Amino acid sequence: MPKPLAWVCWSTGKDSAWALHVERRRGEVEVTGLLTTITEAYNRVSMHGVRDEVLCAQAEALGLPLVRVPIPAPCSNAAYEAAMGRAIQRARAEGVTCMVFGDLFLEDVRRYREAQLAGTGISPRFPLWGLPTRPLAEEMIRSGLVARVTCLDPKRIPRELAGSVFDQQFLARLPAEVDPCAERGEFHTCALAGPMFTHSITVEVGPTIEREGFVFTDLTLARPTSG
Repeated sequence: MPKPLAWVCWSTGKDSAWALHVERRRGEVEVTGLLTTITEAYNRVSMHGVRDEVLCAQAEALGLPLVRVPIPAPCSNAAYEAAMGRAIQRARAEGVTCMVFGDLFLEDVRRYREAQLAGTGISPRFPLWGLPTRPLAEEMIRSGLVARVTCLDPKRIPRELAGSVFDQQFLARLPAEVDPCAERGEFHTCALAGPMFTHSITVEVGPTIEREGFVFTDLTLARPTSG
């Protein structure tokens, strides 16, 4: 009997990468795509600030097609929901019946996702839900998952952590009240290697800027050196 087809709601970060990894290990669904919101004005992944070229490299290393959802900047809730509604229609047309999310414990976020998918023929899946986040973060790191912090909230964590590798040293520098997986939006990451990828992605770390109250570090694909 064929497995249900699923897309992963792909943020580029460690949690969506780990959710994909868990779903592949479980083997209950066949993941056939990555659904990603792109802020049109910047041509970057929304909130994480990851360049489209890095997103494409991730998709290639995961062996999955990208489904981009363009949204304006700023983006109203109505505009976001309309864009996602069109993406859901496409998913159903392609036979998708499940959407995978990397959410961990925020009940209001889960309820929102469930409400948005209600009646669409697509069921949400939360493979990481309820896992203790400190052990989860440490398991990701032990597994070989490599990610860099691309965005952070300087009101919650030190701005100098922008661009850091998500590793044990990074976890040790987080304030005690900050969730190790940043479920409350304290920081966002870009996954570059790990058991979900066929090969690692090499990037160059660019400048760090502050915009709209958040600190962003730019990542670009490393270019081959000549000679």
